[in-house]
Amino acid sequence: MATTDHTPESVLEFWFPDTGHQYDAEAHGAFWDERMQGGMDARIISDFADLTLAAARGQLDHWAETPRGRLALLIALDQFPRSLWRDTPAAFAQDIKAARLAMAGIENGHIDALEPWEMGFFVIAIGHCEGPDHLERMQKLPPVIDRIVAKMPDCLAPMADGFTNQHERVCGVLARFGRHPHRNAVLGRPSTPEEEAYVADGDFPHVRKVEDVVAAKP
Repeated sequence: MATTDHTPESVLEFWFPDTGHQYDAEAHGAFWDERMQGGMDARIISDFADLTLAAARGQLDHWAETPRGRLALLIALDQFPRSLWRDTPAAFAQDIKAARLAMAGIENGHIDALEPWEMGFFVIAIGHCEGPDHLERMQKLPPVIDRIVAKMPDCLAPMADGFTNQHERVCGVLARFGRHPHRNAVLGRPSTPEEEAYVADGDFPHVRKVEDVVAAKP
């Protein structure tokens, strides 16, 4: 019995449209900003709610048998819930599964069959997943980031340092707090005084636009 009308291809065509964004730094920056700043919410809610729920229920796990299927499942587990269930605990409920999917894809080589902007979502999923070994997992990723940067076309070379800086910035947050404090209110977690100050400041890695990431230091 079908659980969704969507396929891995329909997810990837939606998330990675063939617009030529990869040939222009400004267009590629807009590609990332749209996805990281909630610009895909309306389409995900209207067109991919059933897919997101099926992925969360484990009904699409077989997609992970191929590199592109794994990527599509990763987007459905890590990105779509943040739009469909924004500002609720459900937005983060699939993070463990998504991180395991990403780590397995790094270990089995699936990630290396993908384009660099596709590979980046493996790093993002691992960065999203809180837990006692969060920082340790993140500190293992620089060689993966190096592989991503090495595959970037020359026109996107200015973004390479930004990708590395963003990773280091997230690691800095985890080194300080051991978690993402901006989630505390949604998850019902009391914040420490230091976390309260961080949240009040509002300078979170995940809300920074690409131009700020590229220009900033870790």
